[in-house]
Amino acid sequence: MSMNNSPNLFLDPNANRFQVNIINESHDNNETSQEDVGSDPPHYEETSFTDEAQNRLRISYRPGKRELFDNFLQNGEKTEASLHPYDTHNKMYYLQTFGHNTMDPVPKIDYYRNTGSVSGNKLSRPSLLEIHEQLAKNIAVSTGSVERVANGESTAGDETAVSKEEENKTGFVKFGWVKGVLVRCMLNIWGVMLFIRLSWIVGQAGIGLGVIIILLATMVTSITGLSTSAIATNGFIRGGGAYYLISRSLGPEFGGSIGLIFAFANAVAVAMYVVGFAETVVELLKESDTLMVDESNDIRIIGTITVVCLLGISVAGMEWEAKAQVILLIVLLVAIANFFIGTIIPTNNEKKARGFFNYQASIFAENFGPGFRSGEGFFSVFAIFFPAATGILAGANISGDLKDPQSAIPKGTMLAIVITTVAYIGVAICVASCVVRDATGNINDTVVLGMSCNGSSACGLGYDFSRCASQPCDYGLMNNFQVMSMVSGFGPLITAGIFSATLSSALASLVSAPKVFQALCKDNVYTGLHFFAKGYGKNNEPIRGYVLTFVIAMAFILIAELNTIAPIISNFFLASYALINFSCFHASYAKSPGWRPAFRYYNMWVSLFGALLCCGVMFVINWWAALITYAIELFLYIYVTYKKPDVNWGSSTQALYYVNALDSALALTTVEDHVKNFRPQCIALTGAPMIRPALLDITHTFTKNNGLCICCEVYTGPRKLCVKEMNSGMAKKQAWLTKNKRKAFYTAVAADSFRDGVKSLLQASGLGRMKPNILVIGFKKDWRTATATQVENYVGVIHDAFDFELGMIIVRISQGFDISQVLQVQDELEKLEQERLALEATIKENDFEEGRSGICGFFRKARTLNISKHETKKDSTINTIQSMHVGEFNQKLLEASTQFKKKQGKGSIDIWWLFDDGGLTILIPYILTIRKKWRNCKLRIFTGGKVNRIEEEKLVMASLLSKFRIKFADINIICDINIKPSKESWKFFEEMIEPYRLHESCKDITTAEKLKRETPWKITDAELEAFKEKSYRQVRLNELLQEHSRAANLIVLSLPVARKGAVSDYLYMAWLEILSKNLPPVLMVRGNHKNVLTFYS
Repeated sequence: MSMNNSPNLFLDPNANRFQVNIINESHDNNETSQEDVGSDPPHYEETSFTDEAQNRLRISYRPGKRELFDNFLQNGEKTEASLHPYDTHNKMYYLQTFGHNTMDPVPKIDYYRNTGSVSGNKLSRPSLLEIHEQLAKNIAVSTGSVERVANGESTAGDETAVSKEEENKTGFVKFGWVKGVLVRCMLNIWGVMLFIRLSWIVGQAGIGLGVIIILLATMVTSITGLSTSAIATNGFIRGGGAYYLISRSLGPEFGGSIGLIFAFANAVAVAMYVVGFAETVVELLKESDTLMVDESNDIRIIGTITVVCLLGISVAGMEWEAKAQVILLIVLLVAIANFFIGTIIPTNNEKKARGFFNYQASIFAENFGPGFRSGEGFFSVFAIFFPAATGILAGANISGDLKDPQSAIPKGTMLAIVITTVAYIGVAICVASCVVRDATGNINDTVVLGMSCNGSSACGLGYDFSRCASQPCDYGLMNNFQVMSMVSGFGPLITAGIFSATLSSALASLVSAPKVFQALCKDNVYTGLHFFAKGYGKNNEPIRGYVLTFVIAMAFILIAELNTIAPIISNFFLASYALINFSCFHASYAKSPGWRPAFRYYNMWVSLFGALLCCGVMFVINWWAALITYAIELFLYIYVTYKKPDVNWGSSTQALYYVNALDSALALTTVEDHVKNFRPQCIALTGAPMIRPALLDITHTFTKNNGLCICCEVYTGPRKLCVKEMNSGMAKKQAWLTKNKRKAFYTAVAADSFRDGVKSLLQASGLGRMKPNILVIGFKKDWRTATATQVENYVGVIHDAFDFELGMIIVRISQGFDISQVLQVQDELEKLEQERLALEATIKENDFEEGRSGICGFFRKARTLNISKHETKKDSTINTIQSMHVGEFNQKLLEASTQFKKKQGKGSIDIWWLFDDGGLTILIPYILTIRKKWRNCKLRIFTGGKVNRIEEEKLVMASLLSKFRIKFADINIICDINIKPSKESWKFFEEMIEPYRLHESCKDITTAEKLKRETPWKITDAELEAFKEKSYRQVRLNELLQEHSRAANLIVLSLPVARKGAVSDYLYMAWLEILSKNLPPVLMVRGNHKNVLTFYS
């Protein structure tokens, strides 16, 4: 047995079974074997997927070839990312897998990357054709084949390589889960609410309801966090945060609408947080009486300076911004710790007068229940607190800057929610256990001897704050927003904490808004915003987005009226949370095999509950702001849906379309057919749909929004070429149908003959009840010049349709359907026009570069003039070609191909309902008349009858049509169908069939038998005599059609049926030819003789 040509594999005692060896086919096997046996053991390079996979996959190469393979190493990375199975450097190499020569590659992540992936090169595995077909020895693929990507793209690999090289050069900054997610989320969740509003909230709601409020807000954010984690772990996450998660799950419509308002909300949130910081600074200035102008203008001045500083930090780079966030977190943690330390430091008389008594059970008991005042209630207090719980997407918003978003987002987000919730509950309980609700601040308000306390905890502790019930007081949980500063061990640290909370939230929003907006613009969902997609520097920083965010933030800071906009911003964030939860539910509900999140701790119904909860909270916070949010989102959704961005992200919406369609198709199979529900479901033999548009148009007219339409094409010839051409054109032709708004499917089949292909289509097309019941074909206009086999196949298709019990429609128009020559001429003219434009551009460029003075300029002008002459010649050539093609460019054919697209004027559709086929002959024209284009056409009915019963026949037909509820303009009874046609018409018919007659009666028996064997397709004298009456009828019918329906917009005519084995193909074609000759567009219709009409309700 031959052991390939790699003996080193077997000589090496450490050789592993799983190996990939390079085989150099340019060497002789024997020479190579001898050379290798006497050489040193080969060196190996690791090519495993991970460090743990050592010795599983190796590439062995021959001595002296090491330099060749060193070229594949890039910065110490593995070689398989650069080596293609059939790459070549002037020699032929194949991979040897599992010890055998094969082009079949082993599983590898690079084959599954997206085009332009920044985490590695996208490689193309050998196609099934390359593996399946016989391998040619002279195959040589250029080295660039390593970089090939799907869909024939060739530049993505180069771009990726460049981006990777830049990444290695500049040190691309990526964050882990602590610095990138946990720190950001904690800073964004811990806002000023923690220091200046939480004490008031627990004073209003009490400890019990206060904790419930915190837990309810946490429940919303926790469910959203779980949903975010599930979506984030279902594949690689790029930059864009909430927008990326929603758009890739629900599609561009939802993602585009929420992405824009989410980015805007973050931009305005910068202004909100900065104003909060500025207000605190202004309060300090006010206390020290050092205001610059006045309160409002000081807020504007300080806010402007602050935003400029934050912008500088952000533009400096994510690394500087991350360092700033860490410093701010440390300050914030110190401030929180300072508060808890302050609660255990013994209080003094001044603090007691302000309501702080350290931990007291009586204060805890008194503050445990609610004490709502000033019209506040549970939901109003909840609405005030809830914005403090938001900010959980701060880490996800910079997903593109995380080392491992799939791991970082779930861990960082969920841990941040837990830590911040514990901190909120801890602060709430502690402050409510130490401070009473009302205090005067007067150290002399002590309890007088013998005074009744009436259960007041302050009274029990020696202070009388009873006058707070009748007049306002300035201290206590309900009155003083600076309670935490008073309680803390060192008050200025709380102020520093407020600064840290506001600045960190502003900084996080200032980074989040441009990142989300950049991702939105990169996807080109809103084409006008693509300008902001460009990134700069090693981290692809959205500098343009920073500037836009800065402008928006400055505008709202200068307005300084944020009380109105604040509820809308909160609702914008809540709308994002709602859609993230709904995305998780929708993806789970769609049951797509692609939904495989690594994070398992989620539930689709919990996510749905979270989405509904977010919507409910939106209305609780502010009902009119919720309505505005929904209105804006709906407007953007409709806009994106109307624009239909050309993206395909495999969203769960697409998956649900499939599930719904499948369920509906399966449900339809349980429904029995009923004549009232009959719909024309057509299989139209159009070939490529753009080649015979008129045939597609007339079919589409009576199937649009009414029935199934399948455009079919049969490829005949060498199977390999046919299959390749068929596979490459499927998507393009279906796209053409979609682009031209044709509600039809395209399918194709490769077969040995046209008839075999159609036979396969007739049997296999459709799905369940959505199966074709009518075959539509164009009339074979060239049957007289076609080969006998082609005619046999065409007539055979009609027989096959009847065999499979399908209705039959043959459409004939005077100019024919095939416009392939017209399309070819148009393509040639387009190419020439492109050449002309390119030449003009070259001349303009030359004029620009060479437009200088002097002698050199003179010669350049002369050369330009020479080029212009060539241009003139080129233009004249184009004009000559255009004029030359005008004759060939059959204008009538082009007009005929669009005649069914135009609105038909006032006229008639003439129905020659000669034979009862179940009603299809009358149903098709009726459907046409309910279409907009044919609405002005009246139905005229023609049918056969007897001379002495014309009126009776009319009444019978009118009665039948009225029962079918089909309106008609006129009924004509034709009594002379069966008389002989004129001599001229019959002579024309005989001359037409003359080339196809056998004339066996004029020959001896032996010769006649020989001719029958040699040309069995010819019309015999016996056959012509047997069907003479039927031939007379077809010729006579054409005369009647010429007489009565020459001016009709469309003729619908009962199709004659040829009995199998009795009527020859050429005689049948002659019948169809003479029947429909020199007439307006004709539909020859024959149903399958099963009822398609009923007069029963």
